[in-house]
Amino acid sequence: MALRINDEIPNLTVTTDQGMIDLHDWIGDSWAILFSHPKDFTPVCTTEFGAVAQLSDEWEKRGTKVMGLSVDRVETHREWKTDIEKTAHASADFPIIADEDLTVAKAFDMLPAEYVLPDGRTPADSATVRVVFIIGPDKKLKLSMTYPMTIGRNFAEVLRALDALQLSAHENVATPANWLAGQDVIVPLAVSDEEAIAKYGEIETVLPYLRTARLPT
Repeated sequence: MALRINDEIPNLTVTTDQGMIDLHDWIGDSWAILFSHPKDFTPVCTTEFGAVAQLSDEWEKRGTKVMGLSVDRVETHREWKTDIEKTAHASADFPIIADEDLTVAKAFDMLPAEYVLPDGRTPADSATVRVVFIIGPDKKLKLSMTYPMTIGRNFAEVLRALDALQLSAHENVATPANWLAGQDVIVPLAVSDEEAIAKYGEIETVLPYLRTARLPT
């Protein structure tokens, strides 16, 4: 069965380059991001791991933990991190799951349950293991993004989406297309004009069903 928005993620104990980790315990009361990869020592994935390493301060500001996944061994993960840190000029101090047996990839519905990696495999054999999962403190999936092999992930968008998810969770609002932190938000339909004005001070009615407001700073 597919892992859908608001489903609780599987509580797996995973092997990483930093030891055994229970996913639910690791998340704790934090937000979390799991980003998966089909193989170590691949060019696009190396730049992506580097981008995550460079954003360590941003993840910390948002109370968010990050964890990578690659369908390779712990030993190669550790070797790969040398290349990642060399190209990114940043420390890749987050754990990377060694998903050699595809347990996590299958549990998170990245690969068919019956799938087995062939001998002498290439990254293309596990190409669908290129997903970003944003998970809330309630251990439920809040957002997922799947990318093809040739397109590097946009981690500025991952940050933007994380900001929007956290704002929506804390303030009970929605965000419009291309929203950035600090911009106007959408007032939920369940909130009356009177309630919205009392909360925000002022609202703009663009359409009867589309009202925007600026959150108090």
